[in-house]
Amino acid sequence: MYWLPILGLAVGVALGLVTNVVIPVAFTSYLSIAILAALDTVVGGIRASLDKTFDSAVFLSGFFTNTLVAALLAYIGNQLGVDLYLAAVVAFGVRLFQNIAVIRRHVFTLIRQRRVARRVASSKD
Repeated sequence: MYWLPILGLAVGVALGLVTNVVIPVAFTSYLSIAILAALDTVVGGIRASLDKTFDSAVFLSGFFTNTLVAALLAYIGNQLGVDLYLAAVVAFGVRLFQNIAVIRRHVFTLIRQRRVARRVASSKD
């Protein structure tokens, strides 16, 4: 099921490249934190898929909830005159890098397992 988050990311990037949407400068901080939250959810979905714990309902609810809460946090911080979005940037950034590290370990483990399987298969011949 790891294809669903990757498919969603690909569709989103393609739509962003094809459409000519101009974002006002006033909304750039909201959009950037929403994109970071969405990217964190996509990478988390890939990790969950590799861990064999992926649940599409959890993925979709997390995607929209994280994105909306992050944008809301940026909005509230803007209204208060405090850069609250930085808290979300740190939280999502840390989670993003942790998930990428776990994905990297999974990939290396799969590569090693395939090498061992090839060696065993070639030694039987």
